[in-house]
Amino acid sequence: MPNCTPPTSTRGASVIPQPATMATSDSVFVLDASCAISASHDAEPAGALLAQRLRTACGLPAPVTTTPGASIDIRIDSALAAEHYAVSVGTDGVVVRAGDAAGALHGAQTLLQLLPPDVHRSAPIGRTAWTLPCVEIVDGPRMRWRGVMLDVARHFFAPREIRRLIDLLAMHKLNVFHLHLTDDQGWRVQIDKHPALTEIGGWRPRSQVGHRTAGVFDARPHGGFYSRDDLREIVAYAELRGVLVVPEVDLPGHVGAAVAAYPELGIPGRAPAEVPGGWGISSHVLNMRESTVAFCCDVLDELVDIFPSEVIGIGSDECPTEPWQNDPESVARAAELGLGSVAELQGWFVSRLEAHLAGLGRRAMGWEEVLDGPPSRVDTLVTVWRGSRAVARAAEAGHDVVSAADTSVYLDYRQSDGADEPIPIGTIVDADTVLAFDPMPDGLTDEAAQHVLGGQANLWTENVDDPRMVDFYAFPRVCALAEALWRGPGDPDEFAPRLDAHLERLRAAGVEFRPSEGPAPWQRRPDAQGSPKSLAQRQAELNRLIDTGHTPITME
Repeated sequence: MPNCTPPTSTRGASVIPQPATMATSDSVFVLDASCAISASHDAEPAGALLAQRLRTACGLPAPVTTTPGASIDIRIDSALAAEHYAVSVGTDGVVVRAGDAAGALHGAQTLLQLLPPDVHRSAPIGRTAWTLPCVEIVDGPRMRWRGVMLDVARHFFAPREIRRLIDLLAMHKLNVFHLHLTDDQGWRVQIDKHPALTEIGGWRPRSQVGHRTAGVFDARPHGGFYSRDDLREIVAYAELRGVLVVPEVDLPGHVGAAVAAYPELGIPGRAPAEVPGGWGISSHVLNMRESTVAFCCDVLDELVDIFPSEVIGIGSDECPTEPWQNDPESVARAAELGLGSVAELQGWFVSRLEAHLAGLGRRAMGWEEVLDGPPSRVDTLVTVWRGSRAVARAAEAGHDVVSAADTSVYLDYRQSDGADEPIPIGTIVDADTVLAFDPMPDGLTDEAAQHVLGGQANLWTENVDDPRMVDFYAFPRVCALAEALWRGPGDPDEFAPRLDAHLERLRAAGVEFRPSEGPAPWQRRPDAQGSPKSLAQRQAELNRLIDTGHTPITME
């Protein structure tokens, strides 16, 4: 290890998420044109990431070698656990040790945060001094799954915007990007065997403006989709940054776009004439014919060919049963299958997709509604959105589970009770609320607790219609999410000064985050109506959904 002034305090250094242990001194390591990077096998992506930043923003040559002993030396150390790392900065150099490739990337991200914020710019701006504080860090995450979900079905975001968001997730040591690819309002993944999914289902002629209760629509077509190669590029780009891309197609509800493209998939006579542009829970569900199951298995086959993720999302949330109850064919199908009611058709359908994925060497990921009705396969990963009751239910049943609690980490929810919040919906989810997020419910047995992999924030995009607003809704709440999942629920007073320093990094990276004093004038939406709720109102709604198991139709 390089020699360094004995650790004293954390003065002069601010990192998000906060490392497990960190101590700095007044000494520094100076980066100049002689600085080189050595990266051992499996640490090469970390060396490349660090070199790219030093070249782009600092104008330094930053050559990378696999020969140990360069002034910045990144190496794998099997004594450290997965994703863990240690950093030692002395006046004569830097050593990063990591348990694996992911840990090496985390160490590189920490070094970048210890440099001046301008290291996150896209070109040099004339700064001549680049220094790292002498520091001793030992660090590793609390949670294995630290994710963000982006809904690209309600509003489409180009591949370059997806890659930019992945960069920002990696900057915060978040390691899962959950890509919600399909919904009523759009189908965004190219499926070669069924091209109309994107040819027809990939665009809609109009979109609702604001909350559905206002009944206001624009007349502007909206659309777009990702080719298979677009998605392969996104997957490879994310992998180089330590981020796993988990795809999701939502079935058997939320399928308006698919049924508009292929009416034979839906309830007879109920297919929409066009891809829906309204928000809410629609009556468009899949029929339960064998041909429809085979169609969905075709889709899964192509997803597996594109995405290496062990888990493949199949949705399974918010599927109303009334369309089946009112359809003679569906009623007859439930009887033919020996089911107790048409409501059990969803569990039967989910089990078919689970089995198909298992045959492909993968496993399903579904929203918590997969727990309703007949038991789901125990290897199905459950993503919970209605709170800790459902997390405990899934974990105690032996499922791996990820918490995405509605009232804690829904990033489309309003960030204050101010009148200038754009299209305010839901309860208040500000940075302090996210910072307090804990995926682990109280009272779990040790065995059940092992199944709680972590958590993620969900950014649904009904009201997020351009990349600038993705920035507004995501940041700085994603910073608080990273802190909570890496280290545990935080103290707002301790976090605030570190966040203030971190915002300078985001500003240098070009992120249009929500200012602490409230939305900037151009971030407001006085033209669009919201639907705010109190925490008590929303919690009562969630409890009712859990207790009744009934999904109401809210959109036609």
